[in-house]
Amino acid sequence: MRMQLSRPDPLLLVLLGGAIMGLALGARHVQGLFLIPLTTTHGWSRSDFAFALALQNLVWGLAQPFTGMIADRFGSVRVIFGGCLLYGFGLYCMSQATTSGQFVVSAGLLVGVALSCTSFGAVYGALSRILPAERRGWGLGLAGAAGGLGQFMSVPVAQSALGSMGPVDTLVMLAIAMTVLSVFAFPLNDRNGIGESSSPPQTMRSVLRAARAHKGFWMLGIGFLACGFQLAFIATHLPAYLLDRGLGGQSAMIALALIAMANVAGTYACGLLGNLVRKAQLLAWVYLARSLAIACFVMLPLSEATLYVFSFIMGLLWLGTVPLTSGVVAQIFGVRYLATLFGFVFFGHQVGSFLGVWLGGLVFDATGSYDAVWYGAVAVGLAAALLHWPIQETAVPAPAEQPA
Repeated sequence: MRMQLSRPDPLLLVLLGGAIMGLALGARHVQGLFLIPLTTTHGWSRSDFAFALALQNLVWGLAQPFTGMIADRFGSVRVIFGGCLLYGFGLYCMSQATTSGQFVVSAGLLVGVALSCTSFGAVYGALSRILPAERRGWGLGLAGAAGGLGQFMSVPVAQSALGSMGPVDTLVMLAIAMTVLSVFAFPLNDRNGIGESSSPPQTMRSVLRAARAHKGFWMLGIGFLACGFQLAFIATHLPAYLLDRGLGGQSAMIALALIAMANVAGTYACGLLGNLVRKAQLLAWVYLARSLAIACFVMLPLSEATLYVFSFIMGLLWLGTVPLTSGVVAQIFGVRYLATLFGFVFFGHQVGSFLGVWLGGLVFDATGSYDAVWYGAVAVGLAAALLHWPIQETAVPAPAEQPA
């Protein structure tokens, strides 16, 4: 008689996924702290640094559908484990880069692909298939909150390490941590998951065809561009913006830490609220609130008080969009090919991230100011709110294809 191994406790699985996502996003969240040290050390321009991180976001978005397909076909464990190892290697290569071209390859290409394997698409896809439908909102919200806690902890750790060890050794430290954390991937076995069993049999081709014909699917992707634009611009350029305006590195560290700390509560709350109200309309309110917060921050006189209030509000709204967007996709199309479908929606997010990071450096080098990009972030957020409001969340299961 074959003995069946029991599945690990759902809470443990959620926390393991959240830990991987937390370090992956945390290492990305603090990269803005390296802008001044690395550009000063190597003589690079801000646009050189910005282009590498902009490419990272674009590569992340381009790779996400394909790593999602691999996860949906062969299971998420292999994708997440391999992604952790690649992330560690990419961070190490960043530490050894001496030219802007080497930095573009390591920070842009290697880390970009690694993020597609270790963040939202892979982790949320695995948990969505493992958890039953009634606990999915809780699980995704808690995983996002755990990820936010990892981001919060990354900020003071990275800032302290930069002060004591310098940028090279700090990147090596992050590379080692990411490599060690790869073992957390093994329990996230989503083959024949509980959440998947409730979905009718489907083929990837039929699901993709249904998504392509669904207007709301396209609106999610286009609207998600605003999320990437706002967050990537702020995370990358806020530290330099504050230094330019006379606030020290300590203020930037506190601001990023506040964003990450508030994100813990905000992401968890969005995950829970998504079970109570329409997710698409909740997304619209989030984008509207973000735009109002950014507009007030830019228009009011800058001080530590306005900075910290802005950071806390933005943190509450930071990554709550991701479990909500993933939840909308799962509600409409099911969870069998969620990693693949979310990957295509997430591409819009990463196009926005590319534009936010790259335009930030380009506009600053051309004008000596970030003002135009700040106001652009307000505009895209308002557009996203209008796009998300009418999205219908009614399930449209794709029929299984019949063999010829």
